[in-house]
Amino acid sequence: MRILVTGACGFVGSRILRQLRALSENWTLVGLDNLCRAGSEQNRGAMKDLGVKFFHGDVRSASDFESLPAVDWVIDAAANPSVLAGVDGKSSSRQVIEHNLMGTVNMLEYCRRHNAGFILLSTSRVYGVEPLCRIPLKQQGDRFVVDEAQTLAQGLSPRGVDETFCTAPPVSLYGVSKKMSEDLALEYGCTFKLPVYINRCGVMAGAGQFGRADQGIVAFWIHSWREERSLRYLGFGGHGWQVRDALHPDDLARLLFKQVQAGDAKDKPRLVNVAGGVESSFSLAELSAWCTTRYSREVPVAKDGSERPFDIAWLLLDDAKVRQAWDWQPEITRDQLFEEVAAFADAQPSWMAVSAS
Repeated sequence: MRILVTGACGFVGSRILRQLRALSENWTLVGLDNLCRAGSEQNRGAMKDLGVKFFHGDVRSASDFESLPAVDWVIDAAANPSVLAGVDGKSSSRQVIEHNLMGTVNMLEYCRRHNAGFILLSTSRVYGVEPLCRIPLKQQGDRFVVDEAQTLAQGLSPRGVDETFCTAPPVSLYGVSKKMSEDLALEYGCTFKLPVYINRCGVMAGAGQFGRADQGIVAFWIHSWREERSLRYLGFGGHGWQVRDALHPDDLARLLFKQVQAGDAKDKPRLVNVAGGVESSFSLAELSAWCTTRYSREVPVAKDGSERPFDIAWLLLDDAKVRQAWDWQPEITRDQLFEEVAAFADAQPSWMAVSAS
């Protein structure tokens, strides 16, 4: 089996390659990355040890795919992953679309030429901002929970939003570029008879994640707490009650392994939510409490009621569909994930400075 992983030196891509190598020593693994992110060079060094044939290239450049060897599957882990991309002044709107949509076009054309399967790592942020903001919530301890006494929208339950929840814009430039990529991938799969799987992932987290709040809140929070940096709860009253679920990329990689092995399985869903579920959910206030215990010290967290575009108070993914269809569920618990990040932060005290730019 020959596998190409794009975004190979990013946090998720590099962890996927490590796990795929552990699951199958005989597969040929190929990596593509433009090395534009701080911290990527750190992961590049591990590619040789894993036996990954690495290519320096950009998914936005069609010609960069011409030098790649033929493969059986492409796993797309290349993206600008920030929901604020294109509106935060750090990247342009055109850059977001070129990375996340035109990159998908180039990958799908490559798959068409080589009759390869395609697995897209999509996002929970394809779900509509307005219906997400209308989810009825109530406070329970140090977090928001769904108020079951109210009428709930289609696709919503206390376990999260499922694949039928509204995806109508606005969803952010990041979200819409991923949703368009989903539709395009499914269309290519149908038109050219290619196996296509789409995994809508929740918050990814683990050791080695780049230290930016908009791309890895768990790593950012734990590294910042260890260094006693200033932190603040943004929006929603400034209490830190907003809730997400966390997923370790090693657990995601186990699903990808199953999907590749299944090939063009007609009885498998083409699009699923993939997340840690309610069991891995946490609020920022709960993460702070965990950090207080782990580091035996408090760090003042400022209350800032100001809100940013696309901020959501509660977003969990209901992943019952993938668990049933693929006989899969996360193995790494929330607290194990937190501890892994903290242990990495202890061992790599300069990681924030290296990776956060």
